[in-house]
Amino acid sequence: MKRPLFLRIVNSLSNHDAYFTQRWRSARKRGIISIFEKDYLRRPNKEDLRRQLQIGEKRGFPGMIGSIDCMHWKLKNCPKAWKWQFTSDHKGVSTVILKAVASYDLWIWHAFFGLPGTLNDINVLDRSPVFDDIESGEVPHVHHSVNGHEYNLAYYLTDGIYLKWVVFVQSLRYPQGKGEIICNTTRIM
Repeated sequence: MKRPLFLRIVNSLSNHDAYFTQRWRSARKRGIISIFEKDYLRRPNKEDLRRQLQIGEKRGFPGMIGSIDCMHWKLKNCPKAWKWQFTSDHKGVSTVILKAVASYDLWIWHAFFGLPGTLNDINVLDRSPVFDDIESGEVPHVHHSVNGHEYNLAYYLTDGIYLKWVVFVQSLRYPQGKGEIICNTTRIM
């Protein structure tokens, strides 16, 4: 995150809530969401989805609605009593995990933060509410075609650790040149 954006968020929060803590409002929403929900941290509506799909198709990714990934943030002052659950063997330091879904223009429309660093991307994904709408059947169906194969769900671009689900398309580690991708128009059903 660039410094000007971070400072804008800090200043907005400071002006909105002097104590600068998240609290549940009577409407069961937290403070940060009430400030930024019009622009950030909200699920795409039909118009947002249509725009994301059009741009994705122009960029060679028909049916893609965003990239999903996890990152570990170092906990500088982690309490000793919690250190064991936030320290993983491969990182060697205490970390907390942020999982986010972002569009090509860095619109972060899903963030899941605070899980201990001992978890991996798959464990975090299992605890995250990002796919609750798919499980409840409330996801918009998106029809697109790639290389002659028809698909009815939008997908997320991921790295290699994610499972081989229809909603994930993993990026190529070592692309060898332009692939033959034949796209039909993507449409929301």
